[in-house]
Amino acid sequence: MTKILLLSDSHSYIDDRILEYASQADEIWHCGDFGSFEIIEKLEKIKPLKGVWGNIDGAKIRSEFPEVNRFFCEDVEVLMIHIGGYPGKYTPLANKEIKEKAPKLFISGHSHILKAMFDQKNNLLHLNPGACGKQGWHKMRTMMRFIIDGEEIKDLEVIELGAKDLKFEI
Repeated sequence: MTKILLLSDSHSYIDDRILEYASQADEIWHCGDFGSFEIIEKLEKIKPLKGVWGNIDGAKIRSEFPEVNRFFCEDVEVLMIHIGGYPGKYTPLANKEIKEKAPKLFISGHSHILKAMFDQKNNLLHLNPGACGKQGWHKMRTMMRFIIDGEEIKDLEVIELGAKDLKFEI
């Protein structure tokens, strides 16, 4: 059994809540747009990190992470691409990768739109954790956590981290 914390689009922002959830996971997966290498260093200090680079990530991050990451977690094949689309609207790169060999779990980010959808045509689960950072057009900062147990993906949870523009008045 492996507990996963799924992040995307941190855009150089991380806070104690994200780090607390990270400490409860067995692995952290980040679907691109880290924004800065410091985010990677903070997450790697806590738990093993898997990910892909995103369109805002520079050369240093691109040298550490691939554009397409295909791996197994227990008995589940995972495909991760930052700009991948979603069922019925996959990008050309995602379409190519899925047609070559459909994974059981396809993860993308980029849109800042949280999605969990089953793709019946390709028999896979698609997840997009939204955006955990504060930059972008999203209103609510989000991430996901779930468990992979053998070949089963279960206990999917959406974590709302709060509005990205929290303002406190006294």
